[in-house]
Amino acid sequence: MSGYRGRFAPTPSGPLHFGSLVAALASFLDARHVGGEWLLRIEDVDPPRCPPGTSDTIRRQLEAYGLSWDAAVMIQSERDAPYQAVLARLAEQRLAYPCSCSRKEWRDYPIYPGWCRSGPLRPERALAWRLRSELALRPVSWHDRLFGEQRYDPAALGDVVLKRKEGLWSYQLAVVVDDAEQGISDVVRGADLLDNTPWQLQLQAALGYPQPRYLHLPLIVAANGQKLSKQNRAAAIPVGGDAPRDYLHRALVALDQAPPRELTGASVTDQLAAAIAAWDPARLHREAKRQAPDPA
Repeated sequence: MSGYRGRFAPTPSGPLHFGSLVAALASFLDARHVGGEWLLRIEDVDPPRCPPGTSDTIRRQLEAYGLSWDAAVMIQSERDAPYQAVLARLAEQRLAYPCSCSRKEWRDYPIYPGWCRSGPLRPERALAWRLRSELALRPVSWHDRLFGEQRYDPAALGDVVLKRKEGLWSYQLAVVVDDAEQGISDVVRGADLLDNTPWQLQLQAALGYPQPRYLHLPLIVAANGQKLSKQNRAAAIPVGGDAPRDYLHRALVALDQAPPRELTGASVTDQLAAAIAAWDPARLHREAKRQAPDPA
């Protein structure tokens, strides 16, 4: 092994769509090209949004496309204890604080104004927990493998929620804890998460965690130009018959990998073998829009 360890971490709010396939395939190829490991994590920190059985559907979809993982699947909904321990550490550092404010109360502000930084204004309410972004590492900078040098002041983005008032954990905290515990060296994900990275770098610095390398991918859009997503009712990728062969080829085209024409109808195994050998993220064009195939 090369020391590379990547992961694909879908939210099981619905089956994988074409955009999910492209992200999974890119992270898989990036790991396999250098002989690295590739893990699967189920990011179900918001159970009300995750219908029963969806995680199993996602696993079957990945298997149909030949995307096999190397270790036991991590399930975020089973990880309350490590998240709570990390929140306690942040609170001890005065980098996390309880907040009683509702979104409606600060809706006229571009970001949360920090009203509860000195203590919750309404302690009788259910309390969320926020990151004190102005006290954590700032500014933050990193090199994205596609988008180049990035530099942000996270305080300009506001105090992100770490734990919701309903007791549910936020993506920001969970992803940082899990990436560190799983030893993730490289994160490959959609460009819609690029501006989440500053908060995650702040948390990594505060907790003494290593910083992974990042590669943010161009987004896949629907015919109407909207980002392809489960919220927009994107069609599930098919798993029956020869459909995975066709969709896998289309995903490689969407990743600017120029798969050989003669492999268009080849088996999933043969397409992946060729794609692993030829994977080159330098071919990615960040400005280009990739449209999802017509599900018909």
